[in-house]
Order: sequence, then C-alpha cells, then structure tokens
Amino acid sequence: MQKFNYHTHTRRCGHADNNMSDEDFVKEFIKKGFTKIAFTDHCPEKEEIDHRTNMRMKYNEKNEYLDSIKSLKEKYKNKIEIETGFEIEYLPGQEENLYELKNETDKLILGQHFIYGGKNELKCFRKHDFTNEDILKYAEYIKTAIEKNIPNIIAHPDLYMLSRNNFGEAEEQVARIICSTAEKYGIPVEINLSDPVMYIRKQKEKVEYPCKEFWKIASEYKNLKVLYGIDAHWREQIKLYEKAVELANEIIGKDIISKLHFCNENLEIQGENILWN
Repeated sequence: MQKFNYHTHTRRCGHADNNMSDEDFVKEFIKKGFTKIAFTDHCPEKEEIDHRTNMRMKYNEKNEYLDSIKSLKEKYKNKIEIETGFEIEYLPGQEENLYELKNETDKLILGQHFIYGGKNELKCFRKHDFTNEDILKYAEYIKTAIEKNIPNIIAHPDLYMLSRNNFGEAEEQVARIICSTAEKYGIPVEINLSDPVMYIRKQKEKVEYPCKEFWKIASEYKNLKVLYGIDAHWREQIKLYEKAVELANEIIGKDIISKLHFCNENLEIQGENILWN
C-alpha cells in the first residue's frame, strides 16, 4: 500500500476542517503509518480574483503557512518526512507567481479547476457547462504548464469529466494530450481519492472521478508515472484511505490498475507493477 501522500490541505483554504491544525494532519498520517507527506494547500494569489473566494489562503497567510510546515518538519523529523508545497492553477499570465511559489517550496501539484472562457471570464468545472473547446483548453493549460516546468505532479487529471456526460472523441483527445505530455516530461498523474471518500461517507450518490475511461487510456503509456492522492481536507479522508483506494481500484478496474506504472515516494517508477489493494 502506498504510504506517502502529496495532496494535503489545511484550514487556510476555507473549505477544509476548520478544527484541524496542521499538526493534527501530521498526527493522523503518522497513525496510518505514512512515511512521507507534502502539504499542498491551494496557493495564494497576489491579486484577489472572484473565483478564488473561499478556495485558497490569502496572500498574507503564505509565510505563516510555510513557517508552520517547516516547524512541523523539524518537530517530527524522526517519525515522518514532511515537505512544503502548494496546489496551483495554471492561467496564462500567472507564470511569475507560480515560479516564485516553486522556488519557495518542495512540490507544486497542478490541480486545474478553471479556464478562461469568452471575454476572459473564468469558468469552473463544478459551476459551469463546458464545451468540447473548453475541455481541450483545459488540456492545453496542463500541457503548457508541464512544458514550462512548473508542476511536479498533475492532480486529478480527469476532473474535466465533472462537466461531461459521456466519454467520446473530445474526452479521449484531452486524456491523450495530458498523458502523452506527462509521460514525455516525467510528471506523475494522480488518481484522486476525494470522490471515493465522499461516496463512502454517503455525501454523494455516485463517484464522478476517477474516470475509468481516462485511466484505461493512461495505461497505454508505458512510461507514465501514476500515484494516489488523498486530497486531504478533513480527518476522515485519512482514516478511510485504504477503503478509498479499494473503491478507486474497483471503479477503474483491476485489469487497468495492474497495467499502470505506480511511482515511489521519490516519484520514480517502481521496478515492477504493483496492485495496490
């Protein structure tokens, strides 16, 4: 079972458990036997933009966040390895801020939720309908970010399926753009466990991602790195980790899972394929 997690949030983002401190998260991971984690809360922006309301820390909280994680890294160094990081969005024109964040941290994970629509309107996958053109733009944003050497990991690459009812030609094209680019540049893609946990907790009637069709395509890319991400916002997500992995494997299909190339905590492909169950 994978015992590292590079997708962990904090109360600062505004939609995580406000009663959990950074140290509480660390303690839960230690209880679960994890050996390495990265805090990758939603990154702050220098400019306040409407879509970031209740989604990310304020820019003036950035230094306190990084100091807190560094302090925990030292305090628990004999029990668990802790890294600093952010979950970022790639939007054209934001490169300078993203490079600054990368220089200040250990890991950046790209969790793309938004694209620019008409008249530079920001469109969100959970709030707007997306055309074929929109989801292809989503893929191009991820491709460009990778080519610009910004992210270390691609979080929930199949998130675009939240806006789709079927997996057709355009959806396949998106998957192939993301997978081929990630493979070429050695960037791992994440099987996100957030939706499986919400289903287990009966907060959702169905699991919208991981998307089986996406991961079937991913399995065709022989040098594509894959890992699980808890996307931890609250305690139960860590406690239900094994059940979430089991459900994700069931949704994707063990035949497909067995063909994926999972990486280790150093983001290197394992010597052999391992079925994580």
